[in-house]
Amino acid sequence: MGALWIAHVDVTDEDKYAEYIKVASVVIPEHGGQFIARGGRFIQFEGNERRRNVVARFPSVDAAQAAYNDPRYQDAVEIAKMASTREVMVVETTE
Repeated sequence: MGALWIAHVDVTDEDKYAEYIKVASVVIPEHGGQFIARGGRFIQFEGNERRRNVVARFPSVDAAQAAYNDPRYQDAVEIAKMASTREVMVVETTE
């Protein structure tokens, strides 16, 4: 089954967060991820609103986990943590 990588983000340092995006833009596709939503318009119906939302489709949960655990991505996560507040999850799809 496929998987969706979902990130809800409030960026606090645009320049530093751009460093994270540069790495994520390479590593996620290398592991089969395809961005299907990236910072576009959204409507928050419930819960805590974050100004940036990203969704990437992966062929499997394992592929998404491999992207997250990639050492290059983990280095970028440290940058993201200094430049944002965020939640990241992977959800298996029913397709």
